[in-house]
Amino acid sequence: MIRPEESGAGREEVARRSVLTRVTARLVPYTRPLAPYARKLAPYARKLKPVYPRPGRTGWRRWIPSWRQWLGAVLASFGLTTTFLVVAYAATDIPENLNSYATQQDNVYFWSDGTPMARTGWVQRQAMPLKDIPPKVRWAVLAAENENFYSDPGVSVSGITRALWRTVGEGDTQGGSTITQQYVKNVYLNQNQTVSRKFTEAMIALKLDNRMSKDKILEGYLNTSWFGRGTYGIQRAAQAYYGKDVSRLNASEAAFLASLLKGAGLYDPTLSEANHRRAAERWSWTLDRMVKIGKLSKAERAKYRTFPEPLKQNPLYDTGEQSDYLVELAAQYAKKAGHISDKQFDLGGYQIYTTFDRTREATLTSAVTKARKQAKRDHPGPAATAHYGAASVATDGRILAVYGGPDHRKQGYNESNASTVPAGSAFLPFVYAAGLEHGVHKTRGGPATPVTPESVYDGDDGIPVTTPEGPYWDRSGKKVSSHNEGNRSYGPISLRRALVRSVNTPFMQLGMDTGLAQVRGTAEAAGLLPSTMGPQVPTLSLGSSTPSAIRMASAYVTFAANGTHTEPYSVWRVTRNGSRVPLTTPESRRAVGSAVARDVTEALTESFRNAHPDGAPASLQVAGKAGTTQGDTASWYVGTATSVSTAVVVYRMDLSKSLEPLPLEGVAGTAADSVPYGIWSKAMTQSGRSQTAEKPHVSTPLSERAAHDQANRPTSPDPSSSHRPSEQPGGIPDAGDVPGRGVGDGDLPGTDPPGQHGSDGVDGGGQEFPGQGLHD
Repeated sequence: MIRPEESGAGREEVARRSVLTRVTARLVPYTRPLAPYARKLAPYARKLKPVYPRPGRTGWRRWIPSWRQWLGAVLASFGLTTTFLVVAYAATDIPENLNSYATQQDNVYFWSDGTPMARTGWVQRQAMPLKDIPPKVRWAVLAAENENFYSDPGVSVSGITRALWRTVGEGDTQGGSTITQQYVKNVYLNQNQTVSRKFTEAMIALKLDNRMSKDKILEGYLNTSWFGRGTYGIQRAAQAYYGKDVSRLNASEAAFLASLLKGAGLYDPTLSEANHRRAAERWSWTLDRMVKIGKLSKAERAKYRTFPEPLKQNPLYDTGEQSDYLVELAAQYAKKAGHISDKQFDLGGYQIYTTFDRTREATLTSAVTKARKQAKRDHPGPAATAHYGAASVATDGRILAVYGGPDHRKQGYNESNASTVPAGSAFLPFVYAAGLEHGVHKTRGGPATPVTPESVYDGDDGIPVTTPEGPYWDRSGKKVSSHNEGNRSYGPISLRRALVRSVNTPFMQLGMDTGLAQVRGTAEAAGLLPSTMGPQVPTLSLGSSTPSAIRMASAYVTFAANGTHTEPYSVWRVTRNGSRVPLTTPESRRAVGSAVARDVTEALTESFRNAHPDGAPASLQVAGKAGTTQGDTASWYVGTATSVSTAVVVYRMDLSKSLEPLPLEGVAGTAADSVPYGIWSKAMTQSGRSQTAEKPHVSTPLSERAAHDQANRPTSPDPSSSHRPSEQPGGIPDAGDVPGRGVGDGDLPGTDPPGQHGSDGVDGGGQEFPGQGLHD
């Protein structure tokens, strides 16, 4: 029989006991002085030792700890927590270096040739001493954010607990910070909403509160907080929202600025009605809090019953130059394409390299400015409500020049980017292209029949629009007929000649024969935005859509690019302090076949030469077309010279009364002396001199520059072409139309609805950015 101590396990047990014996023997001299205390504590320790089930108890009470055990656990937890906080406080140092939120820079914009165009941001930030900030302004902020600032220890235990509960318990974050904590976040930490950042913030705030006076902390907070509109600090905020220094603010204005600290994107009243409502409520609440804490008398509070409306725009951005509109376009595009938040962008440090050509911009601006002055001399009354939008776009999508308005300080919206008035007959090339691309249908549901430029249609005035089943009826029970300008009849006419002479009636029928859905799809593929397309009724073919000047130029240049389209863009490169910011860049795509694009370009070339025989040298590739609308409410000219298309629109609208277009009353000239064409021809003289659109250039490595140029080069033409034998078509409307009856809302030729005033989707807040190209 083997004894345990002789086995392997037994030998290990003996060795372990030997080690414990030796260790215990060595510790005895050190533990002997503690023995008397241990004997005294032993009875209490035995009582704390849980005995389960508890003797002398019955039922569920046998398993519940005694009050002594509960007390011991609480005291132990308190001791451990206190020890942890003391160690954490001692180990936390106040950072020596301020973060980027406290070292804001400016943003620099460059022309396409690499020369500086504009600067925005507050690199020369004006830090205001606390003594220069009125007490009413200080207490408005304190009432709104931290009324116990001068008595708290720098942190709010209840606020931190609430924020942690929201963060950990519900998965989102909520502020619970004192002003000291917010100041720490502004100048030392990042803006990440995490538990670890919140804990570090609290530790630094406690230490900072012991080392810095409350006044110094408040001064730093007021000079580093973000107030929206690109501003950091109360002084810049006062200038941005009220056009005055902080020393001139009253309590009411200060209460509004204090509300912005809760989130400028939610409380700037100029951004939306919801924002206005929130701002007014927060403003009123802040003033009431000032009364409650004794910093504003009830008599003075009674004077502030009307919300102090801020300026609609930041006056610090506006210089009165055309570059204000360019900066606005480029900033919106850079933020969208670079995935940069407004708050991050406002911190500055960005270098934005735009596609704007300095010479072209100057030429276009000069041409429109002269036209404006001439209109004021010749037609002073109507000229007061005249609007001019213009834009030049290259075949690779670069926006080379825009005319946004007379003065950004007085007119904040960009007229080159406003989807305001119908395109009118300038829309006809898209109907022509759709017919050539898709053919027409002689029977409902039947195969498509090819169409050629020589296909013949009826060019007479007043002919009814037909479907395979008969006339097209609107919802009011009337036959829909199409009309030409001046009610002129042309008889049988080829589609090519109809486009050259801008005859409406063939294209209204062609749109029905091809299908209005195909017409719409072709126009959108060429570059128009879906949000600006007119109702899918016969008048769609006559230009009821309301594209912007940028989009019209972009769509026309698609034909010059052999049918490939690249979404328009205004920024090709962004860096921040030397490091490149990745951009979502537009790519070229096939819009129409190359043969179709050539046919459209040839017709537009003949249209230009027919209307303006001496308008350009014979050696210059020029194609263009005028556009008019029913009621003479808008006048367009859109054309291409070499690789650049320019669109010009003139219209009248009294924005103080309505968005309804008004008759031009001479401000756009006549057919023989068109103001839009005059502006276009002056703007395109730059194309005549250079023959091509100059690529953007900055001092970058040659390989990088070459890669950019290669990326912007249009794709090769589609080798395929359509076979289109000459044949006079019949046709049907698109599948959405009811046989024999129209689906329109009584839209007859000439009843095109006015466009919505606003943006067509290029670079504005809240605007749509279709596809990869982020411009209208």
